[in-house]
Amino acid sequence: QVQLVESGGGSVQAGGSLRLSCTASGRTFSSYTMGWFRQAPGKEREFAARISRSGGVTYYADSVKGRFTISRDNAKNTVYLQMNSLNVEDTAVYYCAAGSRPIGTRTYEYDYWGQGTQVTVSS
Repeated sequence: QVQLVESGGGSVQAGGSLRLSCTASGRTFSSYTMGWFRQAPGKEREFAARISRSGGVTYYADSVKGRFTISRDNAKNTVYLQMNSLNVEDTAVYYCAAGSRPIGTRTYEYDYWGQGTQVTVSS
């Protein structure tokens, strides 16, 4: 079992930045691919970014590419999402997720989820 706890959400004006953190319990954090997803009101949860077990490979949704950066610190059991140049369309609840199999961008591919953290971007 892995428990994930997100933090770092909040309110920011368009053009601003936020850094989300997700800390995992347990000793096997480095064995999981980690992902960030987001869900806006009335919309389905969508993939934002993922990072490989070692942190050497990252992948982004087109909507966040060039603005968001995912990283991880396996010694701290933590994955981060640095979000720059935020716009109102980025407003959503952001979730981190962990998967033990080779995984992609679909929610069903991930085994564990955090409770989410709200990000609100105002114009």
